Amino acid sequence: MDMEEHFFRHEFGRIVATLTRLFGVDNFALAEDVTQDAFCRAMETWKLRGLPKNPSAWLMTTAKNRALDILRRERTARVSEPELARFLESEWTLVPTVEEAFSTYAVNDSQLRMMFSCCHPRLSEEAQIALILHILCGFSVKEIAQAFVSSHAAIEKRITRAKKVLAESTKLFDLADADFTARLSSVLQALYLLFNEGYHGASPEAAVRMELCEEAMWLMNLLIKQPALVTPQSYALAALMYFNAARLPTRLDDAGNLVSFFEQDRSLWNHNFIAEGQALLNLSSSGTALTKYHMEAAIASMHTSAAKSEDTDWKQIVSLYDMLMAIHPSPVIALNRAIAIAQVDGPEMGLQKIGVIHDLHRLSSYPFYPATLGELELRRGNYHVAKERFCTALSLARNPMERNFLQRRIDTCRER
Repeated sequence: MDMEEHFFRHEFGRIVATLTRLFGVDNFALAEDVTQDAFCRAMETWKLRGLPKNPSAWLMTTAKNRALDILRRERTARVSEPELARFLESEWTLVPTVEEAFSTYAVNDSQLRMMFSCCHPRLSEEAQIALILHILCGFSVKEIAQAFVSSHAAIEKRITRAKKVLAESTKLFDLADADFTARLSSVLQALYLLFNEGYHGASPEAAVRMELCEEAMWLMNLLIKQPALVTPQSYALAALMYFNAARLPTRLDDAGNLVSFFEQDRSLWNHNFIAEGQALLNLSSSGTALTKYHMEAAIASMHTSAAKSEDTDWKQIVSLYDMLMAIHPSPVIALNRAIAIAQVDGPEMGLQKIGVIHDLHRLSSYPFYPATLGELELRRGNYHVAKERFCTALSLARNPMERNFLQRRIDTCRER
């Protein structure tokens, strides 16, 4: 993704949330239209006159002026947010109210409220994430469908239904609402899945989607910068994102190929991110809650604190996985636990632990399940069996990066 595309996506979420705050959720389509109009004007004007000194401010001003025109023209039609309606009926209060809505604090507040609105309890987890990507991150229906390996029609239908649920609420979610805690859980889960989809998702185009990770971190930072909203769980998830993002520069080599965790050049990890992750992890310990975010962040911290792969405290990581399995068991977590056990007790024990994973069938389409079997068989010297496992993984690979990585593992087995 080029810088221009990333800029417009980032600004889309800020502007559409602000306009929805003014027009009301039931006029969300109007907010989208005004935002798109501002972008079209920007492309036309900037092509002729060049990029302004502050592109973001230019877009915001254009959207603000268009909003003022609409609110003046359609005042009798009640095109406005109910809680702001009385301020938008008089010219004396109209302009100050709109100006305030476009202030930095108000824009951030609108984005937060939109994020919580997208996580409406009547919406499925998939619909919540699709809405966040579409509304706050500026992703097209096609891009969301590709990111989550779904059809264009299915995602379009999901978003359309979700927008209808939003419209029925008439206004953005009030962050002071008593339902805040319940929705926060959904917000954190949506951001967790959004980041993970970027970090090692199922996109048919790429194994690593940096833009998804960046958007998840942007929204997460927006949340934790609000003292009234932040919780230990929020800090823990933010820490996890920073620890994992620190390793992103080495997940691919210069040719765009996936690099095994054990082969990554740790000197290229983002050590500022690691330090920020550790600070956030420390903040997450202020409460009594112990969530999957705490445990995963602690595991990620152990990985990033080791100067070399062989310095990793695998016994401690196994203990952390034991705790994680106790509070949030899943086949993928059990698989990762088995990998850690193999580092401590050898590949045979790792294979044994994989064999007794509960609901192992749920990993049948996950390429890194047979790939893990292949790695452990390779370590045992069973090159023929390892090659078969890698071939199975290759048949399940979801994108060219995974296919190239697994083909290289197959070639390694043939060379033995």
